[in-house]
Amino acid sequence: MYEPIRTKSVHTMAAAAPQIPHRSREEELQIRLAGQLTALLTVTDELHALAVRAETAEARELDAAALGAAADRIAEQVARLSGGHYPLRAEPTDGGTAPRVEALRQRARALAGNALAVATSRDDAAAMTLAAERLAAHAEPLPDLASA
Repeated sequence: MYEPIRTKSVHTMAAAAPQIPHRSREEELQIRLAGQLTALLTVTDELHALAVRAETAEARELDAAALGAAADRIAEQVARLSGGHYPLRAEPTDGGTAPRVEALRQRARALAGNALAVATSRDDAAAMTLAAERLAAHAEPLPDLASA
């Protein structure tokens, strides 16, 4: 009534293929954390460039020295996670309108939160501390410059 299966099972074929590289959960978390911190570095570099140029009142309220120091610390963490390879630094773009500064700060806040979650999963104290500091720094609202 039923015809027997004549092909090999995909499960036995996958088990017999040792040439496929596999990474451990720890390696995957390390790669993900390095990626989150690299993205955070890019946004931090952009905010730093806007603060240095200070084209708008919102950009002038950013602390350029603190952003520069934070970017260097983030780059050190990425290098530690990437086997000593420092990340390429982004070339900042032009334009520092108020909505753009706020959008960059929101993006930095989201990336810092993601990095904090991955660092916590990985139990990486140095990355957790750095991500928590950046999350707190970007969570602080800029002063209301319209009322000043």
